[in-house]
Amino acid sequence: MNTTLLSADKDPMGAAIADYYKRHKAERLRVFSSQFDEDEIPVKELFRMEKQMPLLERTALQLATGKILDVGAGSGCHSLALQEAGKDVHAIDISPLSVEVMQQRGVRHATLLNLFDGHFQETYDTILMLMNGSGIIGQLENLPAFFKRMKQLLQPSGCIFMDSSDLRYLFEEEDGSFVIDLAGDYYGEIDFQMQYKDILGESFDWLYIDFQTLSLYAAENGFQAELVKEGKHYDYLVYYFFASISSIFFVNAANSSSLYKRVSITMRPSLSISTLRVMPALRSAYLAKISAPGSNPKG
Repeated sequence: MNTTLLSADKDPMGAAIADYYKRHKAERLRVFSSQFDEDEIPVKELFRMEKQMPLLERTALQLATGKILDVGAGSGCHSLALQEAGKDVHAIDISPLSVEVMQQRGVRHATLLNLFDGHFQETYDTILMLMNGSGIIGQLENLPAFFKRMKQLLQPSGCIFMDSSDLRYLFEEEDGSFVIDLAGDYYGEIDFQMQYKDILGESFDWLYIDFQTLSLYAAENGFQAELVKEGKHYDYLVYYFFASISSIFFVNAANSSSLYKRVSITMRPSLSISTLRVMPALRSAYLAKISAPGSNPKG
């Protein structure tokens, strides 16, 4: 797992956040992918107030309790909303520009920190991973490493709130069938790269995952996942907590008896990533870079 921090010359989103905070406007934050047409992230959306946030995010903020970790906090919009509600929140990001903006905006505990830095050993009651927070995992094969890190950072009674989207609908045919590629990668594994002005970031992997697949991986790694709320466009909010022995046994038995099979769906380059609800979620991708040997980490 990559535990480095960003440098200013490789942090397009941080530069966009800093520009918008200073000038109340920003240039285009461009997004590229080998699987989709070029798109852009409206930088203004990174500074939205709680009342402007989607229902899934507002629900997570309301349910977060105790000592809270806001992962990939960006401009600090979630942390500020939590502070206003009187909650104890620690915002982390690996972009020095973003952390500086958070501090200037009034986030009381904002730290330049990589989530996977082994020296970081604090524990929390709630970990928030919002704005398609599953993205930082990058690929399905990284889920065990992700859950291992979550066990290190959570109190025994702690929990995680994460949102994601199921992209399967993008590949549905008119007759209701799907374009299936059984030998391909999981259909929610996307590659992205961002550019702001002349600052071009590194390419990074980003994971959109369906709830059923996520639940199985969670149980295999000692967690139970429960669906909290579904959004209006194939998005959902999930709640993780430490699983019981019986639930882990059930999933392992199901997998060993081939009851669960991973299915991949062919990508269509003509699709626009604006339909993916990418927006500020991409910010959190920088935090992980937990890729397998030989893969191309997102971030």
